[in-house]
Amino acid sequence: MAGWFAAFKVIPWAELIVAAPAVVKGAQKLWAAVRKQEAPALSGQDPASRQRALEAQVAELRKELTSASELIANLAEQNGRLVEAVAILRVRTRALLAISGLIAGALVILAITGALA
Repeated sequence: MAGWFAAFKVIPWAELIVAAPAVVKGAQKLWAAVRKQEAPALSGQDPASRQRALEAQVAELRKELTSASELIANLAEQNGRLVEAVAILRVRTRALLAISGLIAGALVILAITGALA
């Protein structure tokens, strides 16, 4: 049981916990912006006002794209940290399995030599 606690100590929980609220907040803002956004009614307007409306919509889409890119970058960074932690845990698990196999083999040898003596 203590081995599992040691394995979970490798994960940078403090960094993940610190980054999680920012990622969640960014995702919620992005989702709220996408949900409430409606297409502007452009019919019946003069060409200049239609152009201004379209330019405003393009500017809003650029802002959303920027925030989505930042969110994706944060998620990718957090995912990278988790992948590194899992890789370390995998190596430690293999080492523990090899050591356990050696100990089991040594115990079998000791049991056989003890029974023969």
